[in-house]
Amino acid sequence: MFNFFKNNKTEENKEISKEGSNFGVLKSILSKTANSLVNNITNSITGDKPVDEFELEDIEAMLIKADLGVDLAVEIVNKIKDEKIKSSKLKDFLRKEFSEILDVSKEEKLKFNKDKLNIYFVVGVNGAGKTTLIGKLANKFKKAGNKVLMVAGDTFRAAAEEQLDIWSKRANVDILREDKADSASLAFRAIDLARKENYNVVIIDSAGRLQNKFNLVEELKKIKNVILKKLDEANLETILVLDGSQGQNGLNQALVFNEAVDITSIAITKLDGSAKGGIIFSIAKNLKLPTKLIGIGEGIEDLTDFSKNDFINALFD
Repeated sequence: MFNFFKNNKTEENKEISKEGSNFGVLKSILSKTANSLVNNITNSITGDKPVDEFELEDIEAMLIKADLGVDLAVEIVNKIKDEKIKSSKLKDFLRKEFSEILDVSKEEKLKFNKDKLNIYFVVGVNGAGKTTLIGKLANKFKKAGNKVLMVAGDTFRAAAEEQLDIWSKRANVDILREDKADSASLAFRAIDLARKENYNVVIIDSAGRLQNKFNLVEELKKIKNVILKKLDEANLETILVLDGSQGQNGLNQALVFNEAVDITSIAITKLDGSAKGGIIFSIAKNLKLPTKLIGIGEGIEDLTDFSKNDFINALFD
């Protein structure tokens, strides 16, 4: 059955408003990552001498355990060794290295132009928090005065459509859904509808079934090709949602989805309570993909723009 819920109120387009500082909340949810990635390392090595071989082995093990990835951990340890970094300077060295790793893009925020159609194609595995993130993102745009259309593109998982429908009501935005429809065709109609009805934000959900990688990749490619054909002057972001508690599994997922649809930005969920935030560095290093959104809680307002400086400061200060 085809369902389309439309709000008739015309709203003035605005830029996404800058939110107040969430630094305290960010520092709290990154506390375990800070311990595993920074504090455990710097607190275990004392003195004012170059880090020795035994300490280097310990540092490498701790970096790997913090889900930085083997290759990146080895690279950082080799730099510590080659540059003869002293124990007292190790924290400053790590801060500089981690900051440089995140310098993969000059754009920290999602592409957005109030005078154009802005399309956000959201991908990720089932269970990563994709539907919740879409709802929060829709709310974020709606609160900034934009006319938002959600598209229930995971058409063969009834629960996904129902969940997105619930989020559309919570965020007070419109939704386009059609049970068992072809996802690419639905995306095609959504973009036509957005232009006809003067929406300036379209957020398209997608399937996340990794059990059959080939079918998933082909389906996502088909949707992405439809979007590109309809793009014209519109802005497009292809966002991969990753569960921050999954560690290196997130890198494996990123490789699959990037192969399919050329990801442009990362959104991280479920970092609270996790010690595996190092995955952000691993993805930036290996795939040159910037993190642009981060979930900081369960509420509808708990989605914030990723700030490299805030992230680094939350880990080190």
